[in-house]
Amino acid sequence: MEHSMSENSCQLCAVEKLTFEPPPIYCSPCGARIKRNALYYTMGAGDTRHYFCIHCHNEARGDSIVVDGTAIPKARLEKKKNDEEIEEWWVQCDMCEAWQHQICALFNGRRNDGGQAEYTCPNCYIAEVERGERKPLPQSAVLGAKDLPRTILSDQIEQRLFRRLKQERQERARVQGKSYDEVPGAEALVIRVVSSVDKKLEVKQRFLEIFQEQNYPHEFPYKSKVILLFQKIEGVEVCLFGMYVQEFGAECAFPNQRRVYLSYLDSVKYFRPEVKAVTGEALRTFVYHEILIGYLEYCKMRGFTSCYIWACPPLKGEDYILYCHPEIQKTPKSDKLREWYLAMLRKASKENIVVDLTNLYDHFFTTTGECKTKVTAARLPYFDGDYWPGAAEDLINQLRQEEDGRKLNKKTTFKKIISKRALKAASGQSDLSANETKDLLLMHKLGETISPMKEDFIMVHLQHCCTHCCILMVSGNRWVCNQCKKFQICDKCHEAEMKREERERHPTHLREKHVLYPIEITDVPTDTKDKDEILESEFFDTRQAFLSLCQGNHYQYDTLRRAKHSSMMVLYHLHNPTAPAFVTTCNVCHLDIETGQGWRCEVCPDYDVCNACYQKDGGIDHPHKLTNHPSIAERDAQNKEARQLRVLQLRKMLDLLVHASQCRSSHCQYPNCRKVKGLFRHGIQCRIRASGGCVLCKKMWYLLQLHARACKESQCHVPRCRDLKEHLRRLQQQSDSRRRAAVMEMMRQRAAEVADNSG
Repeated sequence: MEHSMSENSCQLCAVEKLTFEPPPIYCSPCGARIKRNALYYTMGAGDTRHYFCIHCHNEARGDSIVVDGTAIPKARLEKKKNDEEIEEWWVQCDMCEAWQHQICALFNGRRNDGGQAEYTCPNCYIAEVERGERKPLPQSAVLGAKDLPRTILSDQIEQRLFRRLKQERQERARVQGKSYDEVPGAEALVIRVVSSVDKKLEVKQRFLEIFQEQNYPHEFPYKSKVILLFQKIEGVEVCLFGMYVQEFGAECAFPNQRRVYLSYLDSVKYFRPEVKAVTGEALRTFVYHEILIGYLEYCKMRGFTSCYIWACPPLKGEDYILYCHPEIQKTPKSDKLREWYLAMLRKASKENIVVDLTNLYDHFFTTTGECKTKVTAARLPYFDGDYWPGAAEDLINQLRQEEDGRKLNKKTTFKKIISKRALKAASGQSDLSANETKDLLLMHKLGETISPMKEDFIMVHLQHCCTHCCILMVSGNRWVCNQCKKFQICDKCHEAEMKREERERHPTHLREKHVLYPIEITDVPTDTKDKDEILESEFFDTRQAFLSLCQGNHYQYDTLRRAKHSSMMVLYHLHNPTAPAFVTTCNVCHLDIETGQGWRCEVCPDYDVCNACYQKDGGIDHPHKLTNHPSIAERDAQNKEARQLRVLQLRKMLDLLVHASQCRSSHCQYPNCRKVKGLFRHGIQCRIRASGGCVLCKKMWYLLQLHARACKESQCHVPRCRDLKEHLRRLQQQSDSRRRAAVMEMMRQRAAEVADNSG
């Protein structure tokens, strides 16, 4: 669009006012999204802010509303309208004094906390270069995606992608009768693992109760990883694609052992060039498929046996990883998304990376043919954020309410819900315990729910599956039938097979000669140990944490200009994990000290002063030598060791937080302990609070939120830790519930369409 330039217009885009997309807000009790221009109630600040839709507020009887067991007085709630508009930020050029949008100028507001940073606009900068007054900055002046730590995984995916892109471009040139350089190719791509951390998934309590006699694991350890793809577009790196994966290794208990879950995948439609690959698909699709195939290949090489994919598109207006997609980008329906994944998996099958494809329902809920395994929920892989663990908990709760309320009849038990004949048919026996019956009933109801959409729950086998026990084979022999292509059993099942009578052995329905011969399994590692280092990033610790960072800072991807700026800021956060660290406060005036604008004592561990106080008449009355803080340029030039040192500094800070929360000594020698205790005291007494703009409270909240995301202690002494963890858990639970509800609504609409068509 062309705009008439005025003195109030941005000198780069010629537009006067641009507003951000308002971040979505959800009702704390019911989880529903509060619509634009709708009224709502709210209270609190930061990560513990609560929102209440009008319905929940009016439905709550009495003078308070209960959220997570806490009663919140209605009198403390503030009534608001969801119509807030936030205008894009501006920055003024120091040379020509023209005003420009920070996003247009690719200006990093995080480096300008005090408003004192020098800024030369692109127009003046180019003019200075042309006049010979300034030398252009080298590309290495700003740390980009390539400067992020490389890993074995990122190198493997990247190398595969570049090799396959070269092959594709050569083939495209040959088909079009052109030279290699005459056809456009994808340039300046970078793949990095930006988070790789150990986590534990706790099994939901009601589900655990059903299997208490079977020693079902209380928790599953796994590694959470985040993989991003960047591409340099018009000189600026843009984050185009991201995925979150969960890796359950050989040390994990069954049923999760050696399994991988592709939990979330997201992309924005800015990939260059916008051409079709030689296969007929968009080159963008070709690239994303190759990243996924490269990851599956890496998992197979490490000894993982299967990958699970839930092909579930996001709700309209919701985002999985990247915040605020472009309007031109359509959200795929589930059948389109499923076919997208299956097309990728068919390519992986041709390379023998994938050996078989099935779905959750066919693999775990049915026993057809020669399958001899028991149908039980204890066999289902249990993943964080997946559909069925949440659905199972809802069903168990529903069944319990039905039993407690005697809704069926006064003497109804779980056993009477299913007839004895049905019990025997499903389990082979009718004398089941109460928990075994619950298990069977749960599988029955889950099966009914999942069956209509079973194709969306994709099970990818990276190793061969035993036909009898359905375990994926990783050692010994697999016994293959010389006649039946898909019949293969493990050593244990082969031993049992040989003990059976002739008429009961494979094949049970045919009489011609079938011979089982062994194939030794030699290519699966005995362990799945990850040789890559731990990579911690508070911003990517969870999908919700990154989405919150983007929503809170308006890092949007709805236009290319915003995608460039948002990606620049994401890279800034990744390269500066301790940028908002609380220790840089002036001990004299108590204001923040900007990077490179302060002095630190070489002896005292918590003595810092700003430039203004240092340069005052008479100087600083301090007994030790003060040295200047490192500048931005010096800090950005630091290498990998320095970056690891900053992460270590962050860990020490969190250790200090835990120490100070328990320390009772008035003369503690632990560095900075008194300072943190002072922040605790301030937090109790302060009336301004973080929401009102208090700098000290903001620093305290930052540390508490950091701690809560990483804390695994159930009885933690750090203030507000339990509240913050509960808030994060509730956000995740609401997100999962919305996802399940969307799936059920989609199934209802699909069933209605079928009924209309048949009618």
